[in-house]
Amino acid sequence: MKRTNDGGARRIVVISTGGTIASRWQGTGYAADASGSDVLATAPLPEDVTVEVVDLFNVNSSRITAAHQLALLRTVHETFADPGVDGIVITHGTDTLEETAFLLDLHHADSRPVVLTGAQRPFGTGDGDGPGNLYDALQVASTVRDLGVLIVFNGRVHAARGTVKTQTLAIDAFSDPSTERLGRVGFSRVDIERQPERPAPLPLPAAARTAAPGATGPDATVLPRVDIITHHSDGDPFLLNAAVSAGARGIVLVATGAGNATPEIAAAVAEAVARGVLVAVTTRVPAGPLAEIYTGGGAVDLVAAGALLTGTLRAGQARIVLLSALLAEGATGATDPAGLRRLLEGPVRAEPTLATGGSRSASAVAARA
Repeated sequence: MKRTNDGGARRIVVISTGGTIASRWQGTGYAADASGSDVLATAPLPEDVTVEVVDLFNVNSSRITAAHQLALLRTVHETFADPGVDGIVITHGTDTLEETAFLLDLHHADSRPVVLTGAQRPFGTGDGDGPGNLYDALQVASTVRDLGVLIVFNGRVHAARGTVKTQTLAIDAFSDPSTERLGRVGFSRVDIERQPERPAPLPLPAAARTAAPGATGPDATVLPRVDIITHHSDGDPFLLNAAVSAGARGIVLVATGAGNATPEIAAAVAEAVARGVLVAVTTRVPAGPLAEIYTGGGAVDLVAAGALLTGTLRAGQARIVLLSALLAEGATGATDPAGLRRLLEGPVRAEPTLATGGSRSASAVAARA
């Protein structure tokens, strides 16, 4: 379906958070230091679009914390309290953009769009991709409705869920390896090719009202620890157990294949779950859903131990689900198995499994919810 601006003026708020799009040479390497107004000045504005800039923070996104993300979530909600705002564009570093976008999407109940973009090449370079990405993001934010939180990069429009950084340096940096793009943008038009499927949004967590990046001391908001542990050949439960001992309230196990580990790790998962730790299982494989196929420490045993499979979500975004569920604990049913499963699995894409009979694909697991 083609989406174009109907000719009415659009008011877009750009929230600047740093990243490569705002990075300049510091003598030994690049770091974010350009203001949002400086970044905006590099890009032309789409016709009939007015822009206001909010400089929220200015960091390389490898340094982003949950406190940064919650402060951004709060700012998005505060911005949309103004009915005159038609959309929001967030400039963000690419390293953790997929995590921030998904956290915003899980809590986004407004019909107006939030669009994240950034750059692979630094601010002010002759071949920089930032100005084009920012123009496209403004075009999308002034055009679409009811699509949730989006990522716009290199002329492509992606849903937040499932979209990950797939290129370290190339300008076509983002995609969802398990499905097609949401749409494309170019030549002053936006083409949306499908409607994203999204679970019911979570309410704004209480922590988002108080979280402050860098805050320390007794007044700092305490946020739940959620760790990511990767399985590999020779893998054992040591790091998983260490995460539990360190106070993790959630753990994402990055398994092999369709969600497989070892009997020892499955036993450690059962012990962690018995202690109240949320455990989600994703995979090192770039594309495809998790599936209960194998025993011997495979997904069958991990689910029996109390872990939940993540559908097609990969580690960074699966961690955001656990964090969001823990932040919502007590206010919603997000940490109930069925509620958490809906957040993790989202739109499950059924694929054939290697076995029949007792095997359960990701879609079969979703059906139990």
